Amino acid sequence: MLHEVLHSPEPDGEDALALFGRLTGSWRLSWRGLGPDGDWATAEGDLHAGRVLGGRAVQDVWVVPGPGRPGAGVPPRAFHGTTVRFPDPHAPGTWRSTWMDPVNGRVRRFTGRPTGGGGVLLLSDDEEPWLRWRFSDVRPRSFTWSAETSPDRGVTWVHDELMTAERVD
Repeated sequence: MLHEVLHSPEPDGEDALALFGRLTGSWRLSWRGLGPDGDWATAEGDLHAGRVLGGRAVQDVWVVPGPGRPGAGVPPRAFHGTTVRFPDPHAPGTWRSTWMDPVNGRVRRFTGRPTGGGGVLLLSDDEEPWLRWRFSDVRPRSFTWSAETSPDRGVTWVHDELMTAERVD
């Protein structure tokens, strides 16, 4: 029953979900992130995304490392979480996004906006450290996701994660 009331085959409106709606489907992820020792760790994972809540939002589920995938030894930055993203009706061109990661006990709110070249920049500045997540090189069968952290409220940024995604559906 949950699936029937949560998932929506179409967006609510012509292009309301175009920015993140193009990511709906299933993806294979190659993840690389900085570990606590400053060395880069790698893992393979999965991403599944779809329209939800009457076609008014996009929800995705990120699993790194994925079941039976390389990195199953749980790298220092493993995550299994979900994001709900929706266009803000009060701020055209702006998206609201909330990330929940029960593996690490994290909940972060982001504000997102499109960038040049079809990318998307999401910023979480309501708690420390600030986070900046970027979707870039978005194509029908691939995209790149990167993350930066700022320990000093946006003065400096450290690139600490990178994922490449390949569509599998």
